[in-house]
Amino acid sequence: MDAILLTWVNTVYFLATAVFLIPFGKIADIYGRKRIFTYGILTFCIGSAGVAISTSPVMLIGFRILQGIGASAIFPIGAAILGSTFPTSELGKVLGINAAAVYIGFSAGPFFGGVLTHELGWRSIFLANVLLGSIVIISIVWKLKGEWREAKEERFDLLGSVLYTIALSLIMFGFSQLPSGESAWLILGGFLGAFIFIKWEAKMRSPVLETRLFRSNRVFAFSNLAAVIHMAATFSVSFLLSLYLQYIKGLTPENAGLILISQPIVQAVFSPFCGRLSDRIEPRLVASAGLALTAAGLFLFAFLDEKTTFGFIVMSLALVGVGCALFAVPNANAVMSSVENRFFGVASGALSTMRMTGMVFSTGIALLIFSIYIGKVQITPEYYPVFLRCTKLAFTFFFILCVAGILASLARGKLRSVILF
Repeated sequence: MDAILLTWVNTVYFLATAVFLIPFGKIADIYGRKRIFTYGILTFCIGSAGVAISTSPVMLIGFRILQGIGASAIFPIGAAILGSTFPTSELGKVLGINAAAVYIGFSAGPFFGGVLTHELGWRSIFLANVLLGSIVIISIVWKLKGEWREAKEERFDLLGSVLYTIALSLIMFGFSQLPSGESAWLILGGFLGAFIFIKWEAKMRSPVLETRLFRSNRVFAFSNLAAVIHMAATFSVSFLLSLYLQYIKGLTPENAGLILISQPIVQAVFSPFCGRLSDRIEPRLVASAGLALTAAGLFLFAFLDEKTTFGFIVMSLALVGVGCALFAVPNANAVMSSVENRFFGVASGALSTMRMTGMVFSTGIALLIFSIYIGKVQITPEYYPVFLRCTKLAFTFFFILCVAGILASLARGKLRSVILF
């Protein structure tokens, strides 16, 4: 596979996951969260098996899309099930435990993926997904009792879902193609589609996305805004530092990964504590403090140079990790606690979509900076000084973005006094 096709292997998975999050969240609210969650894992397993036996690039990319569709029925609905089975007073605690599990997965995945690839080949990674997914499905059938479908009287808005999927696909794909000439037209078309989608949803009795949540629920709206800003400011940290550690500091990819893993480990350790903290203290304050710590870590990265020590990098990553833990779980707690149970699937899907959108924005910003100052060239030693300037500029921009996120987080108001929509 050439470089363009290799890029598509991840891009199509990313896009498929993002655009189906909210539709599947709504479907789960109507037809049952456990049922759709199980179907999502089953779909992901089938997609993984398909990737493992792929014999052509088109076949591989097609099954990656299927994996993404399955994943979109897992991410939001898992949190919605937790919201359905625990009281609001304990939601922060259980979301914190859930987040810790996610970050442990982030930490363990690259390591075990590397071992499997080295020992058994790349296809073994996807076969391992099938095994793990099968264990999860058996656990659901065996242990997860009951069903949750608070919106069972509503009808699914198929046309609205199609409009939403097209609009978000154009926007996210457009940002992923920055700074190419057609990216602006894709983004413009996406925003036009989003305008049409919003107008359509306002007319529907059972919309796929309850847009009034954003207009009438200040906590919900600003919590989602803070989420997209936070992810836009932090998602490219690993990407930039990975290049910096390899190009400027001369580390191997494995050793660079060992340094970068410090952030998700810190997040895994602190997330349960931060979740419990948001059950006792206003989530707005905890999340805003997390954004402040994250901004401090990003500010430190803006001073990277050839002589920066590994200790400084690990300390800054740990600071960002603590900040992300303080922000992510309390912010999710605020989103889920600000809506009625019948909106849990949609609310969780909206939050996940904001995060995915932030990831695309973050990547687009980093690529745009590199394109302006370096261009489409291989990063050889002669380009190291300008590469370092680009990295510092990107971190400076992300720091400013994170400060804006603090303002959005503080503007959400108090959760404890919010009138649930």
